[in-house]
Amino acid sequence: ERAEMFLKKYNEEFPSQPMNLVLFEDALKHMIRINRLIETPRGSGLLVGVGGSGKQSLTRMASYISRSMCFQITLTKQY
Repeated sequence: ERAEMFLKKYNEEFPSQPMNLVLFEDALKHMIRINRLIETPRGSGLLVGVGGSGKQSLTRMASYISRSMCFQITLTKQY
């Protein structure tokens, strides 16, 4: 499966922060949606959900597939 191939490549490219994801059908659907957002010109999205549901990992994986840079805003009192 292509998603597992990309996951393997990601883990080889970034051995310091490997992802051990279980790519079940719903997770793949969400990753495809996130990927579509990333590849849309001026695309944006807000991922909402409980902690530990895989939002960060699926987003990191989708950005790797799209060859996009992934960064995270750190919230502070001034921001």
